[in-house]
Amino acid sequence: MRIYVTSVLVDDQAKALDFSTRVLGFTMKNDVPVGEHRWLTVVSPEDPGGTELLHEPGAHPAVPPYKTALVEDGIPATSFKVANLDSEHERLRSLGFSFTQKPMDAGPVRMAVLDDTSGNLIQLVQLNAD
Repeated sequence: MRIYVTSVLVDDQAKALDFSTRVLGFTMKNDVPVGEHRWLTVVSPEDPGGTELLHEPGAHPAVPPYKTALVEDGIPATSFKVANLDSEHERLRSLGFSFTQKPMDAGPVRMAVLDDTSGNLIQLVQLNAD
């Protein structure tokens, strides 16, 4: 058994897709109309057959309070591994994106937390062994 799809709740699928592909460098895998929304997934170009990230529409009434509570408590919605956290932090900051947690060492990882502009916090992680 392995993880096939994981999701992040987004306010605007098109905006989330732009952020994931243009800014983070993921590749669109699926874009299938499903009623007023889409089955919209991206993958890492380093692993195109790997786990897909679904941009799940946040239309359910439980989503806004859930996302607000996570952000208020500083809890990331998901985590992405990067090769060089400090350079990725500087690249994203230079593009105008904000971080709620600057790069820091946390045991076996170096991590930072990014605001994804879709109402989520995203943890960026560099394994210290890498």
